[in-house]
This record gives sequence, structure tokens and C-alpha cells, in this order.
Amino acid sequence: MKSLKNINPWLWVPTLYFAEGIPYFLVNNISVMMFTKMGVPNGQMALFTSLLYLPWTIKPFWSPFVDIIKTKRWWILAMQILMTAAFVLLTLTIPHPSAEMIAAHETPISLFTVMLVLFIITAFSSATHDIAADGFYMLALTQHQQAAFVGARSVFYRLSSIFGQGVLLVIAGLLETKTGNIPLAWQLTLLITSVIFALISLWHVFFLPKPDSDKSSLEGKTTSAKAIFSEFGRTFVTYFRKPGIWLAIVFMLVYRLPEAFLIKMINPFLVAETGAGGLGLSTETVGVVYGTIGVAFLMLGGILGGIFASSVGLKRSMWWMAACMTLPCFSFVYLSMVQPTNLVLISIAIAIEQFGYGFGFTAYMLYMMYFSEGEFKTAHYAICTAFMALSMMIPGMFAGYIQEALGYQNFFWMVIACCIATVAVTVFVRRKVNENYGRKEDKKVE
Repeated sequence: MKSLKNINPWLWVPTLYFAEGIPYFLVNNISVMMFTKMGVPNGQMALFTSLLYLPWTIKPFWSPFVDIIKTKRWWILAMQILMTAAFVLLTLTIPHPSAEMIAAHETPISLFTVMLVLFIITAFSSATHDIAADGFYMLALTQHQQAAFVGARSVFYRLSSIFGQGVLLVIAGLLETKTGNIPLAWQLTLLITSVIFALISLWHVFFLPKPDSDKSSLEGKTTSAKAIFSEFGRTFVTYFRKPGIWLAIVFMLVYRLPEAFLIKMINPFLVAETGAGGLGLSTETVGVVYGTIGVAFLMLGGILGGIFASSVGLKRSMWWMAACMTLPCFSFVYLSMVQPTNLVLISIAIAIEQFGYGFGFTAYMLYMMYFSEGEFKTAHYAICTAFMALSMMIPGMFAGYIQEALGYQNFFWMVIACCIATVAVTVFVRRKVNENYGRKEDKKVE
């Protein structure tokens, strides 16, 4: 027991946040490419994959129960076992539409009903895992360790993005080419994912520590329904009584509007035939260009954004970050107008857009931390992330139908128009932010 209390954080922090990212990217990103390659029309694909954001949107409604019932370690292991089972079932239940149906882009989403149910189970499990993992990180590490490992935590979460959106797409693309059978290629890709995630889950059974502070918040108290719901209610009441709450909610819903529309249509645009307005790339090429190069520049933008914000503070950095959140969207206008075949040009355009998004997103994350300060910091941050998920879910639901109506080029111009909302909401929120929040000198006080 003692050995499990003193486990080196390098043995579990990287794997915990790598495991946190895999189901998220599988549900919200890989599913987009898989349904697209299976011939599901963009409208249906975007609607149903966007609805999969719902668990991350409503997770504050059960996040207090993760504190109240059982330990964070228990929740982490239970959710990882449940997700492993879901991945195995996804592998076994994937449908095999005909090649003719796939080529005609007429595969009905109803064919994937069982898979969608399993994706929903995975999404709820993943959202619960996120709550437990973030709480466990703060309980199992000292403040000094938390600061020391925050970079590693972020890097390994992003590496799971490269694995999910890059490596897995390359594998799926190579299998498509080798087998000539798209459904079989994706089935084998899901099998590989299942095995890897099962191994990580098994690792955590033995190497996830058992800190003394990891206990139910009502341990030693009367665990009555009344006590549970009283604590639960206080979390929400105090959040919605915060000064400037409605402006904050508008900011969290609107700041990422251009990217919320864009992100659902990037993969379909990259693989769509040139005659349909796309670039006609293969699955494995998208895995390299968008899932690897793009994600690498997304990480670089986030790292430099954090350095910049810590130097000048959140308030002074917001204008620069809003600009980086909006202007690089012109990259996709360029790609849709020119439809280049040169992979270097395509990679540069995607790298610029992803770098800008990574840099600009830093202001969003810092603002959520800033607004969550107070008694229920962890729970209030979870509520903020719910609004973050909602900001992606609602636009994404309609992105496919809008693209089908406008075509890719006009759709990307519409995304540019949405940038006005990002700039407008930044104008108002910036006035309310403390001048010194996020600057290096403020952190020395602790």
C-alpha cells in the first residue's frame, strides 16, 4: 500500500493524459473521418457527431458526484475499463456498407445506430474520466509538482491527438489501400485502438498511486441524499451568482464560433473529390498533413501562446489571440479557391491555421481559469468546460447542412464572417479582466 503512495509521477501522469485524449479524439474527430469515408453525407455526419459532444456539455450535472461518491482513482479505473469494453464492441459491430453505396455518398447514418450508442457510452465515460483525472492530478501531486508536470500533462494530451488524428488515420489509410475494403480497414484500426487502450488501463491498475487525500468529500459524514444534493446545489448557485456571469457565458459560447464551424468540415474537405470542391487527399495523407503536421503546429501555437500570456498577462494578450483565432481561417478560403495539389502548400496553409488556433485558444483557456477562481474552483471550471463543449456542439450540428447548401468555398467565407463575433465579444470581456492576471510576477506570491 505504501508503495502506491510514492509512485514517481512520470510513471502515471503521461499515460493518464494520453489515455484521457484517446476516447475524446476517437469520438469527436476520428468518427468524422470514418463516417465520411463510409459514405455518410456531410449533413448527417456533422449533426450526429456533433451530438456526441453532449456528455462534455452536461458533465457539470454529475461532476459533483465524482467528488462525493468513491475515490478519483476508482472512477479513473472504472471508466477506463468501461471504455475498453466499448472499444472492443465498436470493433465487433462496425457495419460493412457496399462499395457502391460508399462511392455514391448515400450510406444512411441509421446503419451505424449501434456504433452511435457505443460512441455515446464512450463519450459519457470519457467525460467522467476527465473530471476524475483532473481532480486526481491536483490531489496526488503537491503544488510544486502540479506546476512542474503541467507541461508534460499538456504535451501527452496533445500526443494523444497526434496518435488519434495522425497515426490512426495513417494506419486506416494504409489498410484501405492494402485491403481495398474501407469498412475492414476501419475495423482493424479500431481493434488496434482497443488493444492499446486496454494496455494503458492495465498499466494504471498497478501504477496509479493511492494518495491519502483521495477520498469521498462526504467520508466520515452522514452520506444522505439530502447532504449530497445540498452540496451539489451550492456548486451551481455560487457559479451563476458570479459577477459578469452572462457576459462570460456569451464569451465562452461565441469566441470559438469560426473554429466550431470549421473543424467539422476540415476532414471532409480534405478527402472530397476536387470536382466536389475538395482537395482529393487520401486518408493516410490527411493523417500526416492535418493529424500530424497540423497538430504539431497547434501544440506550438499553444506553447508560445502560454509563454506570451504569462509575459504580458491575459488582458494584454487577448487582442493578439483573437486576431490569431480569426485571421488564419483565410487559409481554408485559399485552399478552397485554388485547390492546390502541392502537399507543401497544403501543409503550410493547414499549419498556419492550426498555429493560429492554438495561439488564440490560450486566451480562452486562461479566461475560464480566471472566471473559475473562488471556493468551488474545480467544479466551476468543469461548468466552464461544459459551455466550451456546447460552443463546439451547436455550430457543428449545422455545419454539414450549411456546407451542403453553400459548397466548400462559400462555407469557408461564411466562417470568415463569423470571425466578427469573436472580435466583438473580446471587446467587451477584455474590459472586465484584471490587468495583472496571468503575469509571471503574480505567480511568485504563492
